[in-house]
Amino acid sequence: MQADAPRDLVTAVRAFAEDEVMPVADDLDEADTYPDELVGRMRDLGLFGITIPRSYGGLGHDLITYCRVVIELTRGWMSLAGILNSHIVTAWMIDAFGTPEQKSRLLPAMAAGELRAAISLTEPQAGSDLQAIATTARRDGDDFVIDGEKMWCTNGLRAGLIALLAKTDPQVRPPHHGMTVFLVEKQPGVHDQPGLHIPPLLEKLGYRGLEGTRLVWNGFRTPAASVLGGEAGVGVGFRQFMAGLEVGRINVAARGVGLASIALERAIDHARRRHAFGRPIADHQAIRLKLADLATRLAAARLLTLDAAACKDRGERADLQAGMAKLFATELAVDAALESMRIHGGIGYLKRLDIERYYRDAPLLAIGEGTNEIQRLIIARRLLEQDTGVVSERLPAI
Repeated sequence: MQADAPRDLVTAVRAFAEDEVMPVADDLDEADTYPDELVGRMRDLGLFGITIPRSYGGLGHDLITYCRVVIELTRGWMSLAGILNSHIVTAWMIDAFGTPEQKSRLLPAMAAGELRAAISLTEPQAGSDLQAIATTARRDGDDFVIDGEKMWCTNGLRAGLIALLAKTDPQVRPPHHGMTVFLVEKQPGVHDQPGLHIPPLLEKLGYRGLEGTRLVWNGFRTPAASVLGGEAGVGVGFRQFMAGLEVGRINVAARGVGLASIALERAIDHARRRHAFGRPIADHQAIRLKLADLATRLAAARLLTLDAAACKDRGERADLQAGMAKLFATELAVDAALESMRIHGGIGYLKRLDIERYYRDAPLLAIGEGTNEIQRLIIARRLLEQDTGVVSERLPAI
């Protein structure tokens, strides 16, 4: 049953994470098993339509509510928030840039979770440098023909819709002026279909239980009508995707907050129960200093993330806010996972315990959706574009 009010939805997702996700997360992670039942429950809760307008069958919530839901999902198991991310980014781009036909045909099925989406940007030789992508889409009558190879496509196998960035004019300079987004519809769960091969899933250190795939395109035909925004969308795909990735980076920042939250919760609980030298280790100053620092940074990360969401909700450019939130929250997640393990001592190093999973999951957050090195460059560029006399007024402030 769906909970329509934002507060009720967040409460329902927290209960779902604690009652249904946490008891099975370690087993699913260890087996690297796709969580079909949990995804079904996410669909029942309406999460695949959380930000899709009510006019298309979604819940119509803002990105602040989305962030709070992602935080709760991540407390349970970060992989679930990853299953949601690329779907919501695609839905946001369709709502922002799609044609009326694309919106009316795709968004209702996406809101119901009947059609699940993935985004496909990265290539073997092009990750942070998206202008170096080599995948092409050439016009052939009423179709475009796609050739190339993509990497790290989360949900790439099970998705029925892929938001794909390709070069439609490889000769134009600068290169991003010749890029286009295609809403490619394919058969979900099929490794081989005409023009598309999906090799065996990539094996990962963490972030397990959901698929990371390669997509090998070889003469795949997609209708010209699949260009995001129709004819007006040809050549402007880089700009469309950069706007969509602000939503993705807000999601990753919220995952950082969620992972840091649960790592800190586990550390506090263990520090209260574990005794050393005749008293709980929570009484020792060294432990208290660690907990205080983590909690303070966590409060700051949460505010940065919600501020970035609020900025995006207002329809403003949010690359500065999203970059700051993603950078700060994900670096915190990496540190919190390690500090929680150290507070736990030897038991935190054992496999198939929550702490070890947090430690394996956290580094992806500093890499995915634009590395934190790239976020620093984005932040610096935006600061240098502004008048120095008003920089403080343009920084995040809830």
